[in-house]
Amino acid sequence: MTKLTIFYDGYCPLCVKEMEHLKHSDANNSIALVDIQTSIIEQYPMIDAKEASTILHALDEQGHLILGLDVTYQAWSLVGKGWLYAPLRWKLVKPFADKAYLHFAKNRYRWSRLLTGKSRCNNGQCL
Repeated sequence: MTKLTIFYDGYCPLCVKEMEHLKHSDANNSIALVDIQTSIIEQYPMIDAKEASTILHALDEQGHLILGLDVTYQAWSLVGKGWLYAPLRWKLVKPFADKAYLHFAKNRYRWSRLLTGKSRCNNGQCL
């Protein structure tokens, strides 16, 4: 049963890599992944693809919208690795982590190039 639906940027090599790693860790199939760069996004009228390209979006099983690092923490918690991301949600760390995340999200293609050697993906192929 899907407990979390994540809307990610399938053009971002680093994002794709993390989603593949997350899905590989999801033994219970609790997480559904939706690439905002595909027409599948049209099945989710409550998600604005342009807005979802600026900050990670997810819907929980009740249909509540979750954003940014809260998505990351929730997703990794579902696969038993939330402890790795819990410090990012601590009261004193959260504001700084959220600000750093927004910087990353805005510059994700540049960060992807630096960290993976690839700046963009298209049709499942990273260039």
